[in-house]
This record gives sequence, structure tokens and C-alpha cells, in this order.
Amino acid sequence: MDMRISVIGCGYLGAVHAACMAELGHEVVGLDVDEAKIAKLSQGIAPFIEQGLPELLEKHVASGRLRFTTNPAEISEAQIHFIGVGTPQQQGRLGADMTYVNQAVATIIEHANPPQADKPVLVAGKSTVPVGTAEAIAADLAASGKDIILAWNPEFLREGYAVQDTLTPDRIVYGLPEDHAVGDVAKALLDECYATPLAAGTPLVVANYPTAELVKVAANSFLATKISFINAMAELCDATGGDVTRLAEAIGYDDRIGHKFLGAGIGFGGGCLPKDIRAFMARAGELGVDQALTFLREVDTINLRRRDHAINLAEEAVGGRLVGKKIAVLGITFKPDTDDLRDSPALDIASRLWARGAELAIVDPAAGHILRERRPDLTVPETVEEALDGADVVMLLTPWKEYTQLDPAEILPLVDTPNIIDGRNVLNPQQWADAGWTYYGMGRGVATW
Repeated sequence: MDMRISVIGCGYLGAVHAACMAELGHEVVGLDVDEAKIAKLSQGIAPFIEQGLPELLEKHVASGRLRFTTNPAEISEAQIHFIGVGTPQQQGRLGADMTYVNQAVATIIEHANPPQADKPVLVAGKSTVPVGTAEAIAADLAASGKDIILAWNPEFLREGYAVQDTLTPDRIVYGLPEDHAVGDVAKALLDECYATPLAAGTPLVVANYPTAELVKVAANSFLATKISFINAMAELCDATGGDVTRLAEAIGYDDRIGHKFLGAGIGFGGGCLPKDIRAFMARAGELGVDQALTFLREVDTINLRRRDHAINLAEEAVGGRLVGKKIAVLGITFKPDTDDLRDSPALDIASRLWARGAELAIVDPAAGHILRERRPDLTVPETVEEALDGADVVMLLTPWKEYTQLDPAEILPLVDTPNIIDGRNVLNPQQWADAGWTYYGMGRGVATW
């Protein structure tokens, strides 16, 4: 049965969720305060790069099944209100900034209107929040005097695969109220909303509020730990002459470990992992169990240390001083197939190289135009050839296919000094060395064979 749904917050999470709910057959309205973003979405234009999203927006905006607005009054008839706003890291602190979540809850309380007498309004939280948030929101909803109940329904989206992850998720999690009668009502509404993926056999995990809140941060903490573990091994490989890529291959064949997230390099970034593990640590401290997550401090430290290592390799490649040396930076987003620059290791490394006096030429197939607007002090050429021209060092920092498939022999004449720093360990060291380059890997040593 088609449902009326609102999605509060139309950023990365919210816009994707709204479009996918329309694809599942529901009538959806997305609400955001950003007028420019809403104007684009209302024309069926995606405000960021995400595979499959433009097609869904164009299809469902045109049909009228999906619309976007800045007017909160337009969410009043929704049966389910999804909260998909951001929870960024607080300025100068580790904890999550809950400003947008609190504003979303206040908006729902003010404007929600139960569409049917026998069905209450359901608020479904998708934002990543500190554990304990749901109970506080549930209390606010109860105090409103309206028949509004709360479920927590965390998201597990991977940038570049977010549409796929929403339409065909690997699991769905419901965090329900302790009152089983109320919880049954919430579950029935969510079951109706997710009828298609549930009918396809998607595993469903039903839990209480705190468990559902912990699922996303626990998953992100585990992935961050795995990435930092292999980067710690890269440090040992650098010290001993080992090759971390072969090490990762060998241990990854153990099915208890697996190969995923064992790619050593310049570390993780983006809008989720860094801020989520820091907020998790902060919340653990507030709860008096900070020792349980002490290991995450080292995870974060190892991750940031890889950025230092990349800069050290650049200094080594040019003989010490970066001042006046031209460095071509290939890729600036935190991962390929997105234009997301949030907490990008590549951008951080480039900014620090520039601060040390290096002459940068940065290219990126998706975020080049964004970087030109945000950092007019940086040189962002249109083509790889312009970036490579006269370079003393080439640094591959985001593994876009356009860069991983470059022919080292073909581009050799463009540079002044053939130094390649493979920040993601995705190149073939021997191929580059045979073409005349000095290859620097992350935990792979200096290859000239």
C-alpha cells in the first residue's frame, strides 16, 4: 500500500532516501532549509554525485510522486517522518552536533498531523546519533500531546552505492519502544514502508532504541579499526622491508578476516567514519565507560599518521624541501565515484603540502570545480596533462579509474622528475619502475626494480 512519507533533511542521506522511497511506491515530500538545494531537487537535479540518483529524481519528480519543499507545513499529512539530517562533529570537540536533529524533531512536533484516526504518526530516525538520543526524542514526542511514536531505523549507505543500499539493503534494523503494544504499531508501519525489500528476503533485526543507535557507530568503528590495523602493518612493513599488499592478501584469505577494508594507504575520511568514531568516544566518556573505547583513539591516531607519512614521502622524493617544488595531485575526494570533500585525506594532504611551500596542481574528475570555488588559492587545472607538466612529484591520492589506468611510459615526458607516490597502493610498482619512475608506496617501500 502506498504511504505518505516525509524526509526531513535533503542532504546526502535524505535526498537518496526520499528518491528511493518514491521508487518503492510511496508518496514522498523532502524538506530542507537550503533553498538552492531544494530548487535543484525540485527540478529533478541531483545536487551531488551518486550513481543512480539522477534517474530516480528525474523519474519521480516528473510523476509527482516525489516533491521537495522548504515549507514545513507541507509535511503535515505524512504517516512516517524520516529524520535524515546531518550530525557533524562539534567545533573544537569530539561529540556530535545535535542541532539539526533537534530542529527536525521540533518541526515534526509542530506540523505533524495524524492522517488517520486509527494510525498514529511515526517518526523514524535515520541520522547517526549518540546512544540515548532516541529515548530523549521519544519523551519530547510524548510530551507534545500528539499521537506520535518513535522508531530508530539506522542507515547503512556506502557513497557510490547508496541507491542500491537503500533499495536492496543487506539488512534493515528497527529500534522500537519498550512498550510492546506501541512497538508493534511502529513495526507494522515500517513493515508496510519496507514491504518490497522485506518480501525479497532482506534480513530484519528488531531491537530496542539503544541497540539500534549503536549498530551504525559500532559498524563504522569496526571498519575504521580494520583500516587502521592494516595501516599499522604498513608502518611495520616500511620499517622491515615488507610489502603490506602481499601481507593483506595473505591474511585476507582467512575467512574470519576477509579481504575487504584491508587496503593500506593514506587512511579513511568522508562524512561518516572519522566523525562517528570520535562522537562514539565522546559519548562513552559521558556514560562513564570511556575505557571500553580507548582503542578508538589509537585507530584515529594511526589514520591521521598516514597523512603525515604521505607528506614525508613527498619530502623524501624531492630531497627534503618542498618549497618551489611542483607536485601534481591526482584525486582530491575522499574516495572515487563521489564529489564529497568532507574530511578528505587527499585534500588535507594537499593543503598541508601547499602550506609548506609546494606548488600544487590538483585534478579531480568530479570535485575539481568545487575545489576551485572553495579554494581559489589552489591551482586546479582542467586536465591531467596540465597537472603533470613539469611536476617534480606525482601523488595519486584518490584511486579514480582515470588515474589508476595512466600509462607510466606515455606520461613520463610530461614531468621534470619521475617520482610517483601511490597513496592508495593501487599501481603496479614494477610497471612504473620499468617505465623509468621511482615508485613510493604506503608500506611497500621504494621500488626501482
